[in-house]
Amino acid sequence: MELVQVVLLLVLIGCALVALGATDLLVAVVLFGAFGFASAILFTLMNAVDVGFVEAIIGTVMTVIYISVLSGLERRSSR
Repeated sequence: MELVQVVLLLVLIGCALVALGATDLLVAVVLFGAFGFASAILFTLMNAVDVGFVEAIIGTVMTVIYISVLSGLERRSSR
């Protein structure tokens, strides 16, 4: 495995763990987008360009949908 692939795998694991522990929904959605972007790059580096392209498109569309839904919600603080 190349060093770039190992770094991307560590980024994926980091994004997933931080998103699981996030208390703010917007932070979780942004990390979801970063996870999708990193996985699209990883798929492209592994010569699965079609899968990487589909992941980039679906990840972008879903992130935009989630952010648009969150913008319509009322923000509350737990304090």
